[in-house]
Amino acid sequence: MTREIISNARTGEKYTKIIHDSGLEILIWKTEGHSVKHALFGTRYGSVNTTFKTKDDADFVTVPNGIAHYLEHKLFENEDCQVFDLYAKTGASGNAYTSFDKTCYLFSCTDNFIPSLKILLDFVQKPYFTEETVRKEQGIIGQEIRMYDDDPNWRVFFNLLEGIYHENPVRIDIAGTQESIAQINADLLYRCYYTFYNLHNMVLAIAGDVDEEEILSLCDEMLIPSENKELISIVPSEPDTVAEKYREQRMPVAVPMFSLGYKSVPVEKADAVRCEVLSDIVLSLLADETTPFYKKLYDSGIINSTFSSETFSGEGFFVPIFSGESREPQKLAELINAEICRCKAEGLDRNLFGTVKKAYYGSLIRSLNSPEPIASSLINAGLRGTGDAFSVIETVAAVTFEEAEAFLKERFDTENCTLSVIMPSEQD
Repeated sequence: MTREIISNARTGEKYTKIIHDSGLEILIWKTEGHSVKHALFGTRYGSVNTTFKTKDDADFVTVPNGIAHYLEHKLFENEDCQVFDLYAKTGASGNAYTSFDKTCYLFSCTDNFIPSLKILLDFVQKPYFTEETVRKEQGIIGQEIRMYDDDPNWRVFFNLLEGIYHENPVRIDIAGTQESIAQINADLLYRCYYTFYNLHNMVLAIAGDVDEEEILSLCDEMLIPSENKELISIVPSEPDTVAEKYREQRMPVAVPMFSLGYKSVPVEKADAVRCEVLSDIVLSLLADETTPFYKKLYDSGIINSTFSSETFSGEGFFVPIFSGESREPQKLAELINAEICRCKAEGLDRNLFGTVKKAYYGSLIRSLNSPEPIASSLINAGLRGTGDAFSVIETVAAVTFEEAEAFLKERFDTENCTLSVIMPSEQD
């Protein structure tokens, strides 16, 4: 077992990084005086990881879409009980989520931290699937898929991804499709579990007023050593251009909804944090609430308070996005693209850059006041391998105005974007 203190001179904060003998990376950030304790147990396994191989496989295998999410559901069901019933006895609040590139199991509590952590380490390492329980889950997840299909916020986003990407599985709903989940059986679940839920592919992140030695003692007792499978997961090659420039769907909404995304080449892991920070800053410089452009759009009534932006980034995908409601979404997209072209030609606002950068930095520092965002930053840094948990803070502090201008010109191609729109259903 190796142990390292990761500290940051800028904030004065620190946490411990442990590589356990079992292969698991353990990250512990002690926050003295906080009553809440937060823990996440995560694996580098998300919806895009459908094609993979290990050192034991002769070739790559491709599994049905949605299987990572399916696994997440099934792990909460033990042979003799439901995991949530166990958490109820300790008073912990448990949950889990599957994203495009990771699956995490988590809990928060104020008391009984070690008993709750024991539950987490136990059930995530103890899969139990039968053909009967797998078939039963298909109906439950099928209902979940139908529910999301009826959610305009969900559909406007995934319609955008379908419009941007030709082949990348990020264009497929995280839960899969009715057709893909029908192909899932117990044998496939076990294969994916033992491939991706290998401790060498996982991270345990904990934040709160906890006892590090007590945690490590429990890990020594409960972690099941595993051989490094030398896992490789790949995504299909993807053309540089968008698949479709415009996608429209009609649903029962009062006001049209939109997502406007700019397809950009994926970033290398070593440059991921810098590019995400620059993208967030440029999106703010273009159209956040402090800009004259936002005020003009808002005063004209073409946007409302739902207008927002985000950077959608991960292994194999990178898309800066504007979204919200607009009664004239196509006109709005034209105005945003015109503003991007203007800023490329005339330059960004240097004074506003300073304001945006300070606000971004301040929000990151404020997040250090709570165990939950701290634990989230730990798990994200650990699973992505893009630096330590202080990387975003250090990057925001160091980023320059010139980098932002260069990023705008490089990553916001107004000829290579997709507009996804949800229009109100036509009246009879």
